[in-house]
This record gives sequence, C-alpha cells and structure tokens, in this order.
Amino acid sequence: MTTNASTTSPDATSELAAYIDHTLLKPEASEADILRVCQEAAQYHFKSVCVNPVWVKTVNRALQGTGVLTCAVVGFPLGASNTDVKVFEARGATMDGADEVDMVINIAAARALDKESLIADISAVAEVVHAEDSILKVIIETSLLSDAEKVLACQAAVEAGADFVKTSTGFNGGGATAADVALMRQTVGPDLGVKASGGVRSLETAKEMIAAGATRIGTSSGIAIVSGTTGTSSY
Repeated sequence: MTTNASTTSPDATSELAAYIDHTLLKPEASEADILRVCQEAAQYHFKSVCVNPVWVKTVNRALQGTGVLTCAVVGFPLGASNTDVKVFEARGATMDGADEVDMVINIAAARALDKESLIADISAVAEVVHAEDSILKVIIETSLLSDAEKVLACQAAVEAGADFVKTSTGFNGGGATAADVALMRQTVGPDLGVKASGGVRSLETAKEMIAAGATRIGTSSGIAIVSGTTGTSSY
C-alpha cells in the first residue's frame, strides 16, 4: 500500500476501508449531511457510520442492505453523565438500531485511579449493549490521562466486558497517537479491539495506527485516507 492515490491498489483500499468508522459528530450536522455520510460509507465499504444518538434511526434506515454498521456515541463528549443516564442512552441507541456504541468513561474517575467506579460505569452500559447483541467501545480520552491512568482505564474496560477501547472523542484536545495505541494494545492483549480516533486524517497516519495495534479507525476523513490524500477534519 502506498500513499499515492493513483497507485493504491483496489484490494489494499478495500482492506483499509474495513477499518474505518466514517464519523459525523458535529452538533450542527443536518439530515442531508448525515445521509451524505451514509452514502459515502456504502460507496467505499467503510465498517460503520458513527453519529450522535439523535441520528441512529436515520442512519440505520439509510444503511439497510449495505453491510455498513450503525454506530452511536454515548455520554459524549465529556463522559460526565451519571451511569444510569449512559445506560438509558445506550439502551435507546441499540433499540433504534445501533450495532455499536462508543461510550465515554468517567474521566475524573480514571484520573483519581478509581478503578472500581470505572468498572461499574462501563459494565452497566456493557450489559444493556450486549443484551441487544451490539458492540461496546470505551473511549478513555487519552489526551487527558497519564500513562498509568490510561492503563488503569483499559484494564477497567477489559474487566467490565467491553469489546474495544478507543483513544479519543476528538472534542477534548489531542487525539490518537501511535504510542497510545501501542500502550492500549499492550494493556488489553490481542483479543480486544483498539480504536484510534481523533486527528487521523491521512493514509500514512492510519497505517501508523494499524501498525501500532489499532483494529479500527474513527475519522471523518475516511475518503481522503483511502484515496491517499489528507483530510481537513478528524470529525
């Protein structure tokens, strides 16, 4: 796979597209914007379309028959909602058709090294998400945590039954780095998914994240990535 769009092979492009959660989380996004993203995801065979919960029904309908999954964020972007609110939001998203849920942890608990609270928060959401046979990704917001806090948050996600850990919301400063992805992969082991998100705008960066251990890429620059160019926004 090369960074030149004209020489990137179709097979390599398809392989990379399957890593991408095509994302639109801007609060001002319109229905037309959401439908455009769904059309793009179907055209390029991205893994999912990731949106705010208000758009889940729209996305689920638009993606019927495409093979592209519907993904919703929960507790987004601060993670500071009470657990029962996250549970309610996650249940609503899966009932509306979300195949995957990306939840933000209690970041203050991670910074306090309060593993018990993290496990309680994540496991409550995992229970309702898994009840609908959906996937749970846990956003730990790496830019706000020390390495020790990142490790603790990832350990909590594993113990709480999450399916993925995810670097960032893209809304709280910073974003994915290869070093953080490698640390997360080392912590969770080979079986859990690792999603790199926030600031992934180019083919080169996406390949770097995958080499570090990412199994999913969250970005609004998916078309640019598979085309070998550089996007202007991570969300």
